[in-house]
Amino acid sequence: MDTDQKYQGTLDYLYSFIDYSLQKTFRYSPEKFDLDRMRDFMAALGNPQNDYKILHVAGTKGKGSVSALCASALKESGARVGLYTSPHLQDYAERIQVDGIPIPHYDLITLVEEIKPNIAASPEITTFEITTALAFLYFARRKVSAAVMEVGLGGRLDATNVCVPEVTVITSISYDHTDLLGETLAEIAGEKGGIIKPGVAVVVSPQEEEALQVIKSIAVERGAPLIQVGGDYLYQQLDRSLQGQSLQVWHKSEPASEDGSTPSGKDPDREPKRLTIPLLGVHQLENAATAYAALQVVRQNGIQVTDLGISQGFRSVNWPGRFEILQHDPPVIIDSAHNRDSAKKLRAVLEDYYPGMPVVLVFGASEDKDIKGMLAELGPCARKIVTTKSTHPRAADPGKLVEIANEIGCPAFSTPSVEEALDEAALLTGGEAVILVTGSIFVAAAARSAWLTCSSEKNLSYTGNKI
Repeated sequence: MDTDQKYQGTLDYLYSFIDYSLQKTFRYSPEKFDLDRMRDFMAALGNPQNDYKILHVAGTKGKGSVSALCASALKESGARVGLYTSPHLQDYAERIQVDGIPIPHYDLITLVEEIKPNIAASPEITTFEITTALAFLYFARRKVSAAVMEVGLGGRLDATNVCVPEVTVITSISYDHTDLLGETLAEIAGEKGGIIKPGVAVVVSPQEEEALQVIKSIAVERGAPLIQVGGDYLYQQLDRSLQGQSLQVWHKSEPASEDGSTPSGKDPDREPKRLTIPLLGVHQLENAATAYAALQVVRQNGIQVTDLGISQGFRSVNWPGRFEILQHDPPVIIDSAHNRDSAKKLRAVLEDYYPGMPVVLVFGASEDKDIKGMLAELGPCARKIVTTKSTHPRAADPGKLVEIANEIGCPAFSTPSVEEALDEAALLTGGEAVILVTGSIFVAAAARSAWLTCSSEKNLSYTGNKI
């Protein structure tokens, strides 16, 4: 049996366990998500999560971008760094990376085989818990000096929450998984804030007041220093293009200019830092400032971080599927927006970079999402909506998406696959409109795979004719 077959067998084995991410309905509760079970499992493996420094990142949106920025900056600063994220775009191995390189298939196969006895001794263990444990173990084996761990769902009961980090980070909180995390921002913030540890600094992105108050309360209760982006750390966009954008970030203690709107740069030890990122959109400036603030905390805690490393790491960060421009003429863009707030931000980015240009929207979403809310934000900017679905078990029926689009006055028709949706969208554009693919990370991933395969194999592009 070759490595590819063994790898597929390993994935089949991992997916044979309870995988709540694939289920249409489930109950988010201590009975289902039991940290004691995860703690016991990690103890049986020797608690490898204690062998290196950890940055722990939660939030509704932006947590992946912040994690990727932090990991890239640490790598460029000379550290060996692990990065754990979910879900993946193309390959399961993407979830576990060291210095930007996904775990080799052979290594994943070997690690899974090694811990099978421990898995067998852990009743009701989940796919995500096993994968998280594999990440912790792989990072220890590779002797990373730091690891950036992205929360999977919520925070309080998430499998990653068995670690004691150097810094916790909470990015933008909005309505998502409301049936699991709570109907209000306060309830959702309570779940996200569950990663805050006693005495460990927490960096918080700008939040709605309702969410911020909950985070502040948890931080005070646990004696965790609170660092606010937009309060303690300030930022300002400098310029932007389709290739990226620049910003400056500074601590509030930096002396202000005469009008108080920008840092003066009078104190060389606290002068503002100019950073460039390839990630587009105003919300990515917020994520960059959040990552910068988190890196300042871990630098004070002895993790190797340099100004040059931050600058180079931010400039070279690779985080596909987030307003990723696959083709410039005519534009083909994919994005992983999957709730109303992220759809609103996506529309703002689109209007910023392609003002007045007609849009054909390729849309697919998981059925447990706020589909009507997302379409309400994106529908008005679309000439036509082509609904579709990924192969994910929770994908909503394209016909149902058409009904919802029509309810809010948006013309739409359905296609059975993402590949067919792209073909139909190309016909509709006539080469003169933006093709925007969004609604879920799974739809974005399918579109990215289809486009890259087509481009490499056929040397063709979406130009208004079927490919």
